Amino acid sequence: MNRPRSLRCLAALAVMALAATACGRSGQGDAPSGSASQAAAGRTAAELLPAEYRQKGVLRVATAVGYPPMEMYEPGTTRLTGVDPDLAKAIAERLKLKLELTNAAFDGLIPGLGSGRFDLVMSSMTDSAQRRQAVDFVDYFRTGGVIMTKKGNPQGIKSLADLCGKAVVLAKGSSNLRIGEEQNAKCQEKMQISQSEDAPTGLLQLDSGRAVATIVDYPVAKMFTKKKSSAYEVLPKQYGTAPWGIASAKSRSGLRDAVQKALQELIDNGSYKKILDDWGVGGSAVSKATVNDGQ
Repeated sequence: MNRPRSLRCLAALAVMALAATACGRSGQGDAPSGSASQAAAGRTAAELLPAEYRQKGVLRVATAVGYPPMEMYEPGTTRLTGVDPDLAKAIAERLKLKLELTNAAFDGLIPGLGSGRFDLVMSSMTDSAQRRQAVDFVDYFRTGGVIMTKKGNPQGIKSLADLCGKAVVLAKGSSNLRIGEEQNAKCQEKMQISQSEDAPTGLLQLDSGRAVATIVDYPVAKMFTKKKSSAYEVLPKQYGTAPWGIASAKSRSGLRDAVQKALQELIDNGSYKKILDDWGVGGSAVSKATVNDGQ
């Protein structure tokens, strides 16, 4: 998923990728070799953690609020909550570290890793080839866009093909706009596509009848339909799925491997799925913690 605000970090990414090359860090973020993987197999996440982190006793994680239910403030407070804060806390506990969670501007997250301000970034960040020039990812979530309609699905929409010939609203600059446009190119009877600033304003067009459907990122769609009183319905199939990753600096492969192990431990003991289910996004759970698995 690439939320529209993520486009603002592209310039920062170019700088970070250049810096990584200049500092001679290429290759340090590669996945472990076969022998390293075998050595890690019998060790816990806490045992894999580099000594410098054990000595500090703190795991500094950055996120960028404003993307519920993944990362947000508790109503009326500045306390961070959501899927990513809960997972960050669980990972820190597996590593036997105290979590220090910080809110930062989305376009400053990757530069913050490079400067050493943060140890990890957990902020609904798509594991993309471009971002992997600057950071490594432990992939923890796989999601895409889903079709949303009014409750009861009065148009009987079942798939993207059913959107042909209908009025559809899609968020500007989003991956979901691309999904809709790609489908529209296949339609004999074209959609009437309008563009909204974001998902909530797009849903207003469903309310008014100006559109019969929209495509929204799965976690956001689940948030809007969580209450029984919701006026909307979510179709089950996800389109354009991609992994989201926990980002770490390429020079910190030891931390990356420990985080991968910690996530796998949480997957194996059921804690990971419980966190996702508690927030209503269990449909995006992964069965295995992988490194740099995006396209």
